[in-house]
Amino acid sequence: MEQTVRTLGLNKHIALVAHDHCKASLLEWVKQNQATLEPHSLYATGTTGNLINRHTGLTVNAMLSGPMGGDQQVGALIAEGKIDVLIFFWDPLNAVPHDPDVKALLRLATVWNIPVATNRTTADFIIQSPLFAQPVEIAIPDYQRYLQARLS
Repeated sequence: MEQTVRTLGLNKHIALVAHDHCKASLLEWVKQNQATLEPHSLYATGTTGNLINRHTGLTVNAMLSGPMGGDQQVGALIAEGKIDVLIFFWDPLNAVPHDPDVKALLRLATVWNIPVATNRTTADFIIQSPLFAQPVEIAIPDYQRYLQARLS
């Protein structure tokens, strides 16, 4: 598929997701990076978003809980170009009933070429990168050109 460019603005739109066994770790990470995260727009699946809001006071746009469709809601925002970074502390050792949704979320983040952290170290690398503090152009699929070619 042809590529085009999208700019991740100075104010990033960050999705925060965590499996049950990883929620405490993500909450601790958010608390340690609260000053860095505060100027950005935060989104999260339901339980995670409510925990972050309650324990930090950060404004979080909470979706549904992951198993109830929250992962798919975040994925839809990624596909619409409304999420710039995905921080997803997932538990690779614990099967979850909504595993297909989790895989779809990670697939969409890859398709739309946004930075993804699936653990604390990668999350630290992302927010400490000089690129995090500036607008960045990323290559994304040129879906409009694809549609025009298919319909011609």
